[in-house]
Amino acid sequence: MSLHENATLVLKSYEDQEELRQQYLDHLAAHPDGMWKACEAGHLTASALVVDPSRGKVLLTLHKKLNMWLQMGGHCEPGDTSMEEAALREATEESGIEGLTLLDGGPVRLDRHPIPAPCNWHLDIQYVALAPAGAPEAISDESLDLRWFSYDEVAGVADESVVRLVERARARV
Repeated sequence: MSLHENATLVLKSYEDQEELRQQYLDHLAAHPDGMWKACEAGHLTASALVVDPSRGKVLLTLHKKLNMWLQMGGHCEPGDTSMEEAALREATEESGIEGLTLLDGGPVRLDRHPIPAPCNWHLDIQYVALAPAGAPEAISDESLDLRWFSYDEVAGVADESVVRLVERARARV
């Protein structure tokens, strides 16, 4: 199964955000290259909010290019076989935490946001990654900083999309 086919199945089984979910499905139907950064009409991305439920905290990265506190995530790569794999790979690479596991039940949220041309849009499929208790993080080349925030601190440092992701994560954890 191709990553494009996997993304379509993931979206068909996602039971929330109906209008946005349909936009993602329409995008994939219209763009065979809709998984890849080269698709100028926009492309799917995979991300994961790293959560340590034992401490009631989330790990955010201060994104190097955007200078914003965000969840871990990014572009799909040719070796990715599923959206889950892409999200877990991104979370592991950007957090430096070994042993992350995705929360069961598939994605917790979708977020479509504009990006600079020529790509125009990221259509992000968002998961929750559970960190082993006390696992050490390690900053990647893509980050200016990594920091654990309590659930309640996120609204003071991150934008609305991250706040909504934390809300969804808390409801599912």
